[in-house]
Amino acid sequence: MTDDQLPASNNTYIFDPESITEMSRLIQLDQFTTRAAGGPLGEQPASTAFQHILDIACGPGGWVLDTAFSRPQAEVAGIDISQIMIDYANARARSQGLHNASFGVMDVRQPLDFSDHSFDLVNARFLVGVLSRTQWPVLLQECFRVTQPGGVLRLTESDNGGLTNSPAFERLSEMLTRAMQRAGYGFSPDGRTLGMTPVLEHLLRAAGYKNVHSVGHAINFSAGTEAWLDFYRNSEIGSKAAQPLMIHTGLATQDELDQLHQQMLTEMNADTFCGAWFFLTTWGTRP
Repeated sequence: MTDDQLPASNNTYIFDPESITEMSRLIQLDQFTTRAAGGPLGEQPASTAFQHILDIACGPGGWVLDTAFSRPQAEVAGIDISQIMIDYANARARSQGLHNASFGVMDVRQPLDFSDHSFDLVNARFLVGVLSRTQWPVLLQECFRVTQPGGVLRLTESDNGGLTNSPAFERLSEMLTRAMQRAGYGFSPDGRTLGMTPVLEHLLRAAGYKNVHSVGHAINFSAGTEAWLDFYRNSEIGSKAAQPLMIHTGLATQDELDQLHQQMLTEMNADTFCGAWFFLTTWGTRP
């Protein structure tokens, strides 16, 4: 199935955006990703200058809340297509007394409901599972429109779910990236990876951004490490959630996926399990 054959839907997120289980997975993903990156804006030396900030496809809102807490002088907004995610994020903002954080439902595949030059920082993380490859340039042009001159667009992406010594983990990871490539996601020519990190700087420059930079991050989630449990839970949930896509694209049967899923969990529980995950943050400035 190619990107022009994606099933008709109110959204193109590869998982169910209204799922409580998926929300739980995204909360954990947000936490360990932000921690590994040195904070919500760890690589931005002038981050205190940002006064109007937007997070695209914010999910349960963790990045927005962390940013609003660390920068009380800034107004931080998050948008997502999922009503349940936005309701949860707004409830968390109220419970934490973060009056400078706000959330709203918005489809990022459509023109953004913001005026030109509304934000001096636009952030987006892990949109590879949200946008088909043909939708990326359209969204980045919208980001350019709503970014102030001198403002920053910041993208964070990865090429897979991690590299491990688990045969089952590797097999499932390979099938997922191939399924996503067949369904029109990512920029890999063959589906061996998601193909995102090599193209981020090109995408930003093509959208009109200048002074483009990148910084890489790594998380060791081997047995006995602090990150192991987070990745175990993320893999347990994500593997199940990805099954419909892998079946729909003809890469495996339900029985095969169930067997690999159980094998993966067993192998990840071994004392000898080793794993590492790499992701890249790329940013550029609007002239």
